[in-house]
Amino acid sequence: MIIKKVNSVSEALHGVKDGMTFMLGGFGLCGIPENSISHLVKLGTKNITCISNNAGVDDFGLGLLLQKHQIKKMISSYVGENDEFERQMLSGELEVELIPQGTLAERCRAAQTGIPAFYTPAGYGTEVAEGKETKEFDNKMYVLEHAFKADFSFVKAWKGDEAGNLIFKGTARNFNPVMCGAAKITVAEVEELVPAGHLDPNQIHIPGIFIQRIFQGEKYEKRIEQRTVKKRN
Repeated sequence: MIIKKVNSVSEALHGVKDGMTFMLGGFGLCGIPENSISHLVKLGTKNITCISNNAGVDDFGLGLLLQKHQIKKMISSYVGENDEFERQMLSGELEVELIPQGTLAERCRAAQTGIPAFYTPAGYGTEVAEGKETKEFDNKMYVLEHAFKADFSFVKAWKGDEAGNLIFKGTARNFNPVMCGAAKITVAEVEELVPAGHLDPNQIHIPGIFIQRIFQGEKYEKRIEQRTVKKRN
């Protein structure tokens, strides 16, 4: 059995360079790879392209990279919670590619499974389809979308073993699974890391074959993006 465990986040991010393309799991602030993002900020990696459902908030998640102007391009499906993102986009400082959410997920999954491209009806007749090949199937028009090409995927799971097998918890099982194995190197950070063979095979969501490096994260804040409470009577 191949052991994928590394001893620190710095070891997990070995090889990260300026100008690379990164996938980052999570949805909003749920299930984001907090340790990996913080270390990217510390490294000062510049001119990066980030593929992520969204860009976090102003002072957390990918918002931390935006504050330092480390991101050159964002490929996302939702950007509504980050004022700095909006400012950089409108000023032309940040290149942005907006993609329908399902298409974003499928372009990750296509990269994961080795499918170079696929047809989808999402976005046909809109700006999303501009410059892309279209084709008719059964009297319905489709847009050709290509699989993503990324250098690193950074994902976060609840529990993993040293062989890279992962279990996600609740809604953190969002974009994380489809980003595993979708880049040249997938780095998984977990809240609990156990020896290889200590996970119930029936509970594993992603097998270790998709993971190259795994480490146990620490000091997770798990912030709430939008807190809504019931008013007292």
